Amino acid sequence: MTVEGALELLQNAMLIAAELAGPAILTALLVGVFAGVMQTVTQVNEASVSFVLKLIAVCVAFAAVGSHMMSRSVDYTRRTIGGIADVVR
Repeated sequence: MTVEGALELLQNAMLIAAELAGPAILTALLVGVFAGVMQTVTQVNEASVSFVLKLIAVCVAFAAVGSHMMSRSVDYTRRTIGGIADVVR
């Protein structure tokens, strides 16, 4: 395996990891900020409220983009396994 091939494999792995984690992290961030602002305004300081809201929002995000994430993951895995023959030569 050449250095370029290894770097490309690492770059693709990092990009697919970011693409798969992005929707959940972004959703949790936005809902967490919204919940924090609302808790500050209403002076309700309960940690479980923020947790439950984020949990529900992340589940909804996974339901919305889960099929796309799965297809991207399968495509990446097929490309990587298909590239094993090139690496072995």
